[in-house]
Amino acid sequence: MTELSAGHGPRSSDTAAILDLDAVAFGPFSLRSRLLEKDGLPVRLGSRATDILRLLVSRAGEVVPKDEILGYAWSGLSVEEVSLRVHVAELRKVLGDGKDGARYITNIPGRGYCFVAPVRRGERAEVATPASRVPERAAPPPSLPRRLDRMVGREDAVAELAARLLRDRFVTLRGPGGIGKTTVATALAHEMCDSFDGNVHFLEFGPLKDAALVASTVAAALGLVVHHDDPSASIVNFLRGRRLLLVLDSCEHVIEEVARLAENIYRAAPGIVILATSRESLLVEGEQIFELVSLPGPPQGTRLSAGEVLAYPAVRLFVDRAVAAGHRDDITDEDAEVLARICGKLDGIALAIELAAARVGLYGLREMAALLDNRLQLEWRGRRTAPPRQQTLGATLDWSFGLIGESERIVFQRLAVFAGHFTLRGAIAIAAGAAMPEDRVVEALEQLVVKSLVSTQPDGASRRYRLLDATRAYALQKLADGGQLAEIAHRHALYVQCTLEAGMRDKEGSNHASRLQERASLLADARAALQWAYANDEGAGLRVPLAGSCTRLFVELNLLNEARIWSDRALAMLDEADRGGAWELELQSTLGHALMFTERNSEQAEAALRRGLEIAEALSDHANTFRLLSRLNMFYRRTGRYRHLLPTALHAERIARVIGDTAGIAGSKALLGVSYHLAGDQAAAQAHLDQGLRDDAALRGTQPGHFAYSRTPQIPLARVLWLRGFPDRALECIRPLVGASAPHDVVMHCIALCWSASVFGWLGDWSSVEAMIGRLAAHASMHGLGPYEAVATGFRAQSMIARGEIADGVDLLRSALPRLRADRYELYASAFAADLSRGLVTLGQLTEGIQVLHETILRVEQEGGAFDMPELLRLRGELEAHGGNPDAAEADLVASISLSEQQGALSWRLRAEMSLARLRVRQRVQNPLEQLAQTYARFTEGFETADLIAARRMLNEPAAR
Repeated sequence: MTELSAGHGPRSSDTAAILDLDAVAFGPFSLRSRLLEKDGLPVRLGSRATDILRLLVSRAGEVVPKDEILGYAWSGLSVEEVSLRVHVAELRKVLGDGKDGARYITNIPGRGYCFVAPVRRGERAEVATPASRVPERAAPPPSLPRRLDRMVGREDAVAELAARLLRDRFVTLRGPGGIGKTTVATALAHEMCDSFDGNVHFLEFGPLKDAALVASTVAAALGLVVHHDDPSASIVNFLRGRRLLLVLDSCEHVIEEVARLAENIYRAAPGIVILATSRESLLVEGEQIFELVSLPGPPQGTRLSAGEVLAYPAVRLFVDRAVAAGHRDDITDEDAEVLARICGKLDGIALAIELAAARVGLYGLREMAALLDNRLQLEWRGRRTAPPRQQTLGATLDWSFGLIGESERIVFQRLAVFAGHFTLRGAIAIAAGAAMPEDRVVEALEQLVVKSLVSTQPDGASRRYRLLDATRAYALQKLADGGQLAEIAHRHALYVQCTLEAGMRDKEGSNHASRLQERASLLADARAALQWAYANDEGAGLRVPLAGSCTRLFVELNLLNEARIWSDRALAMLDEADRGGAWELELQSTLGHALMFTERNSEQAEAALRRGLEIAEALSDHANTFRLLSRLNMFYRRTGRYRHLLPTALHAERIARVIGDTAGIAGSKALLGVSYHLAGDQAAAQAHLDQGLRDDAALRGTQPGHFAYSRTPQIPLARVLWLRGFPDRALECIRPLVGASAPHDVVMHCIALCWSASVFGWLGDWSSVEAMIGRLAAHASMHGLGPYEAVATGFRAQSMIARGEIADGVDLLRSALPRLRADRYELYASAFAADLSRGLVTLGQLTEGIQVLHETILRVEQEGGAFDMPELLRLRGELEAHGGNPDAAEADLVASISLSEQQGALSWRLRAEMSLARLRVRQRVQNPLEQLAQTYARFTEGFETADLIAARRMLNEPAAR
């Protein structure tokens, strides 16, 4: 390529022709000859900077070597590379490179510079209107930390890292503490947000103390429900087939667990891009390392001008933060040497630079250098053999601590007890005391923010605060050295307990959702407080109430395994003062609920729920009485003990009326409806479910923590409608449940899929059954809900038998039923046992088939009967007929018809009438179809569903008349 004319050397007519067009435009800029304009207005730019810009623009998209740029812009002169850096820095500043996502010039380390913005030749840039200057970008996801308004010296790293991530999929951003890994990761996450359509998840592991909680923390961030110790497989299943960016920040202290999980995700989910930040490598398959080095600073002992020294990122960062802290912004050549010396002492560690720069406004640049020198002589000399990043940062923090006032020191140390973000109210609760009034805490916190010892970010109309991890560790050590750690940790645990307890008493209202979010933000502190209280004698008095408050939070966040562990531990140390009180009530309720879903429907779970109910009633705690009755009702449903359903549901209805809450009353109607349905009274079930639906909006508006949360009348109503003889209405009821209106609660979502699958099976729509099965299996696997996986297997076997794959279906049922019985999960067992018996008979194993069905009927009878008893009796009658015992067959079929009528289950009666009609045809009974015709005539819809088609075919067969 021939050279351009820069006014200092030869000129090529070809290149000149390119640049001497009417205009060359990029972004809001136009370059005409040597005139740079922005939005039609001239921009001041030095001569050599203009030369560099013209050269780079003429070769946009190419990497132009540094030697070539130097030879062009300084033709005939011998200059150092630092001069090029200064002028490129000037050029970037003028162009606003890096602001609002705009990129123009990129440095390619070891090679040169490249103009990366799109160039439009032969036109002028349009003057942007205020309404359409920058294309609107997608809003970042809520989990994404706020990016810095101005990031200095890391633009090239972000650009290169973005390219590496898209190419390699798994990159660890490695570097020392305080160097800016989280800053770069945050900027990158925002930068790539559009590339992933907003699907960016940022997980900060800094507050996490227990490495065993890594997987559950990731699961919670992804919206998965944790029901077991290790949800890693659920996470991988969830991510498989998705495309998103997963940022795992501050991994070094939990590196083993993060490494294992990241490797599994990399292997199994090719659409997931992973960025980890850590002080050390994860050392797993697929990992690529991006070393984040110290910010380059000027060479020591070299006289540089202000412009030259500002070309170095370390100096630019220092000056930027110093000006923000109140220092003058006109850096002179005399300042350049001092700046070079300061940045050299700080080793290019971003956090150390920012902490030092924040004090320049108080002490001045030269005084700062002197203080820093003195401090280094006292603290840093002689420790250079240790990792420089650690000693530099530690010394900077120690020095910074020495500069703040006594009140600020006290508040700084006390705030270190917070494991995550905290509010002003939290800061006052922890730091204030007899010798530290609230106004001094507020003032000290303000100064700590100003001096960069505490970071802050907006949170709606308020702000949240946080100590960086290294700063927090330093302050905690100071607190321990001063002998105050136990006192402040106790104060912190008490604050967490009281804050969560107050939230437990909150009523539903316009701010309820925001209060729930505030409670959720205390998760890291709740875990830290529990760990301290149970590990230290000073926390003994807080253990029970703290666990009671925290386990309610764990249930709300679906962290049921943690809820089970801590409620169990707290109950083991109840003293006489706590027995029969509110905290035992909360802990028993939580333990029973958590055991039911994480371990099995055990006797221990029932005992805990019953003990909780006993206490709630003794305390006249109506909300918890309803909650416990509801949980007991769920327990009896799952275990097939249907005789207990109506008493608990009727009791809950009475309590709901006492409370007088609209959603609570609607929830009690849903509870009654499902209880009547399973107990075998479909008319009463429909009446109560219809009543519950009248206030469905109130039910849908409840939040986790409301005593009637997650009651969904539509789920049982679809089954009731089919049984009542309204197949078309049942189908209309199902479609929203498995579509746009599917329940958000993961357990209720499983129930909706299960019960919808059963209705589709009754309708004979096996394609839809299989669709429900696929969704159920995936959902259960994703959330670690093992019993529902067994249910999915049962439905799959049911579908296979219906389609004629008898042997395979029978084998599947033989595996699914023992799993359900081991978990005492009887709700679906009777239907699956019926299918197993039918499959066995088809395979020629009549005796075993009848035996399976007889045992199933006996088990259901012992528990008070059930909604499907008519169908079980009908199937046994058919099997008896198949085995040559017509009298026993007729007795069972007549009993089935009678019970169907008693239950108000017209669809069961139709099936039993068809079976009886077939038997009487074979017996040559006169008018064998008369009762079938009468039953068929009672239907008003559903004539194209499987049972009604089969009935109509029987009635139309001449041979049967």
